[in-house]
Amino acid sequence: MRIATYNVNGVNGRLPVLLRWLQETKPDIVCLQELKAPQEKFPEAAITAAGYNAIWLGQKSWNGVAILSRGLEIKEVRRGLPGDDEDEQSRYIEAIINDMLICCLYLPNGNPAPGPKFDYKLSWFKRLQDHAKYLLKEDVPVILLGDFNVMPTELDVYKPERWVDDALFRPETRAAFKKLLDQGWTDAIRKLYPNEVIYTFWDYFRNAYGRNAGLRIDHFLLSPHFAKRLKKAGVDKDVRGWEKTSDHAPVWIEVK
Repeated sequence: MRIATYNVNGVNGRLPVLLRWLQETKPDIVCLQELKAPQEKFPEAAITAAGYNAIWLGQKSWNGVAILSRGLEIKEVRRGLPGDDEDEQSRYIEAIINDMLICCLYLPNGNPAPGPKFDYKLSWFKRLQDHAKYLLKEDVPVILLGDFNVMPTELDVYKPERWVDDALFRPETRAAFKKLLDQGWTDAIRKLYPNEVIYTFWDYFRNAYGRNAGLRIDHFLLSPHFAKRLKKAGVDKDVRGWEKTSDHAPVWIEVK
């Protein structure tokens, strides 16, 4: 089974790219981030015509997350990350698909740092840690996947010295990610490729994609149930080179 995550950077504006990628690669489960569409503007008809069921949590102009499945029932479990009833940003949705709990997330960017946006990022991270710990205690197969907006190590960023003050690479952010991993989660890409340079995002500016000046910020964190079930992982890097494409590329894993 192939499970993918893709920050589409506007689901309606990038719809031709998304549909082409779905047709060419046919992932079984897809998590999307940064829909940039209110709930009623999600392109459900086009997604259905492509062969996918979908649930989504939209937000006008910003954020937004969705889970798609190809021929599999989606049983929604939660929309919104627990821990702050006043948080109105659409960044988290989870569902049961094929006896797995799929948790699609779009962690805040946090820039400029320090500042209120960085404080929000760290508080959101703390809520994610708390919820992730709860999910592990439930003892069911869980995958946390999406755009985490964090480069965990220097291997995950082109010229790390240029990013030391960025919210995606600050020590507090990396420490929060490590604390999450230390609960017992496995970083799927690093499990299979511990020492390789792998990026999932390339800025639109300065020919970043052409120079492969990228970042690895889209991640799969697997609960211990997947210790022997993870078979493959990769990045559909060529999609980043398509016309009118997102600044992220789709990332995927294959599990038994």
